[in-house]
Amino acid sequence: MTIMHAVQGSHVRVALKGDLDLKTADPLRQALDKLSDRYRDRNLLLDLSEVGFVDSSGLGVILGRYRRLAAQGRTIAIVGVRPQVRAVLELAGIDSIINISDAARGRPETAAPH
Repeated sequence: MTIMHAVQGSHVRVALKGDLDLKTADPLRQALDKLSDRYRDRNLLLDLSEVGFVDSSGLGVILGRYRRLAAQGRTIAIVGVRPQVRAVLELAGIDSIINISDAARGRPETAAPH
């Protein structure tokens, strides 16, 4: 999985490329935690336009970051969601707690550590 990030206003936009599954969940969790610690005054915007598959491990990473940021008074939103990924997010009920959009705007420019 490739993880790219860019600061855009009040958000850190993190673009993922690849599958979000058991193999990539832990490195992604670590990268997102480092970014949220580094940018403590920013909300998180996940760009999933290059993600074709999400399993329960990936859902766990997203939910865990949601809880972590919510405890700090911050938010997470998801953009660029493909139909098959949206179906998984909706089935898991994530769309009821996290704002999800199909449209992705802009491209991150900086590689995040992972």
